[in-house]
Amino acid sequence: QVQLVESGGGSVLAGGSLRLSCSASLTYMTMGWFRQAPGKEREGVARINSDGSTTYADSVTGRFTISQDKANNTLYLQMNSLKAEDTAKYYCAAFYTGTWAARDRGQGTQVTVSS
Repeated sequence: QVQLVESGGGSVLAGGSLRLSCSASLTYMTMGWFRQAPGKEREGVARINSDGSTTYADSVTGRFTISQDKANNTLYLQMNSLKAEDTAKYYCAAFYTGTWAARDRGQGTQVTVSS
């Protein structure tokens, strides 16, 4: 089982930026982020495969960028042009290859965007 620890959440004004980090004890073929807001369904946000290919939710395409530092088993999510609707708890996850189904996840980090 992989251990995942997120950091970098916080509160920001709409239009601002945040960078989330995730330290992983090991990595799987597909790693990424999903989010969940109160009363809403879980939403896959971004994932990256070991070959560097990426997939984004339509709602964040062009604003969010996922990257990884393989040498340090660290995953990042750069979030720009944040909107109030991006407010959620963000979870780092090891996904089943090429899917949004999480096999392991971290404890999550809260992102709050105020308008």
